Amino acid sequence: MTDQKMPLTAHLEELRKRLIASLIALVVGFGISYGFKERLFFFLSRPLEQHLPKGSTLQYIGIPEAFLTYLKISLFGGLVLAMPVILYQLWRFVAPGLYEREKRYVIPFVVFSMAFFLTGASFCYYIVFPFVFRFFMSFSGGPLVAMPAIRQYLSFATRLLVAFGLIFEMPIFFFFLGRMGLVSYKGLARQRRIAVVLVFVAAAVLTPPDVISQLMLAGPLMILFELSVQIVRITGKRPGEEEEEEEEEEKEETPAG
Repeated sequence: MTDQKMPLTAHLEELRKRLIASLIALVVGFGISYGFKERLFFFLSRPLEQHLPKGSTLQYIGIPEAFLTYLKISLFGGLVLAMPVILYQLWRFVAPGLYEREKRYVIPFVVFSMAFFLTGASFCYYIVFPFVFRFFMSFSGGPLVAMPAIRQYLSFATRLLVAFGLIFEMPIFFFFLGRMGLVSYKGLARQRRIAVVLVFVAAAVLTPPDVISQLMLAGPLMILFELSVQIVRITGKRPGEEEEEEEEEEKEETPAG
């Protein structure tokens, strides 16, 4: 960890540089995604269309709604494409406050963060979506005909995809908290009851306001929390380890001879 503290203006300048780099990556990702906007729309709408009753179809009501839908889909795709750059910029911003040994986690951090995010989004797309849409479309019939609006469906789908993607980052988050000594295995194990309450609160906040989506998120959340607890148990910082790291870093910085 560096001994020299950066002034506030230097922190703000560094933050500005990282934000600009992330914004450029997002714009480039948006441009690429816009070139495939129809394919992206087909991919996102397929889970619902597979369970739409006969005679039902997605529709848009407002005149600019279809155009805005393509923009939102392209922005979502651009965010996914830019995610490795954004994660790297985030790491570079916090890196000055880390030990040299901790700075070596930059590549694993980006790779595993992307892998866990995509795993969470895939779990939502291939497992949660079919169950949720099958359940909701089962109420269509008789006087009720399902005619989902594109805008509402897109908001519902992307919110769930992002929620599951972020939630699956939990093991990565707790790994670094454990390595920095901010959490411990015993402390997390004692807070399991509180964690259950927080899990359902988080599921209610992150998902659309329906019980099915909340339960589908709460289950993986509990599993991920238990996995995170075990990760902290295995990789968390032990008492006295921080002093050993400081001594090793001082030896590396001290010129030989």
